Amino acid sequence: MMSANTPRVAYFPDSFHEVNGVAHTSRHFEAFAQRRNLPFLCVRAGERSTALVEEGNVWTLELPRGFLSFALEKDLRFDPAFVRHVPLMDEVLERFKPDLVHITGPSEVGLLGAWLGRTMELPLAASWHTNVHEYTVRRSDWLLKLLPERQGVATGQAIEDWTMAATARFYAMAQVLYAPNPELCTQLEKLTGRTCRLMPRGVDAALFHPAKRRRDAADTTRVLGFVGRLSVEKNIAGLVAVQDELERMGVEKVTFKIVGHGGDEQWLRERLRRAEFTGVLRGEELATAYADMDVFVFPSHTDTFGNVVLEAQASGVPAVVTPDGGPKTIVRDGETGRIADDAGFAAAVAEILGNAEKHAAMREASRQHALEMSWDAVFEGVYAGYEGVVSRRAAAVL
Repeated sequence: MMSANTPRVAYFPDSFHEVNGVAHTSRHFEAFAQRRNLPFLCVRAGERSTALVEEGNVWTLELPRGFLSFALEKDLRFDPAFVRHVPLMDEVLERFKPDLVHITGPSEVGLLGAWLGRTMELPLAASWHTNVHEYTVRRSDWLLKLLPERQGVATGQAIEDWTMAATARFYAMAQVLYAPNPELCTQLEKLTGRTCRLMPRGVDAALFHPAKRRRDAADTTRVLGFVGRLSVEKNIAGLVAVQDELERMGVEKVTFKIVGHGGDEQWLRERLRRAEFTGVLRGEELATAYADMDVFVFPSHTDTFGNVVLEAQASGVPAVVTPDGGPKTIVRDGETGRIADDAGFAAAVAEILGNAEKHAAMREASRQHALEMSWDAVFEGVYAGYEGVVSRRAAAVL
């Protein structure tokens, strides 16, 4: 429940229209503000003109990237000249009069938000959505493989440690931090000296529902599903390893449903012998794709939460995830899926597929677990953190 003194929030997300966890969360955050009619300004990069849109208390502003922008991923770019929008943002913020600025990371949008918050002497909140330090190491694999094994391992660790330290310094500018899992929160508090509050993810349990399943009941093919960016940091090589290991184990009639896109899509197409690549799906099409899966396989080691795992669970699909990162915090091992390292990943999948009674119980447990996770509860917790920071600032001013 929001109080009469709900803070006016200027929100600067790294991405909004793209297909990733930050964008997914940001769209739900704006929708939450609209449902509650909260004073909320969302500033993001986009293709619209720079006209300000005011719908009740919720304002949106899309700032175009320029010709100097370059690709970070298939649908994600960075504009080093984004600072040109400062004069316009000064005018917008002067009108909106925020009590607090919230950024989601060190993108050009986040840097702009942090700068404006500092110049206006406003409290800053920052939420951690991406394990940049682990992504950097994954993207350096091509270089590390050129080095002797011991030197490659040491260099990879040095890259990860340096990136984490640099990113932590950026986040230390904020007065309150948010992270999607307790392990990451503890790490951020240690590195920054700032308070970190949990900001997990919610799920639309009405959209993602077992009833959306459209496969013929007589179909005995076992469908393993993956939804996400098809790139090295998602450990998509693990999908190929699962395929090969299941074949060696004699597990038959298995196919993959791969939803998403990314720079390594062609690599994966060439190696998954029985797979349907759907591209990016949204809404009802995505809900049906989830419901038609039998097991969700998510071999990523770098995700901070795993929205897609929760969506699969809401669809009644048990998930197999690694013991690294956030997905392990939303899978109840042996109840809603399995937590397994790379060596045991395929065996965990085979275990679920090989026991029809256990599989059915996991499907039901997965659905029930997802019903406990609502977006409203997530964002009410975020606002509780805001109110503490804003009230302390007001007391300090007095």
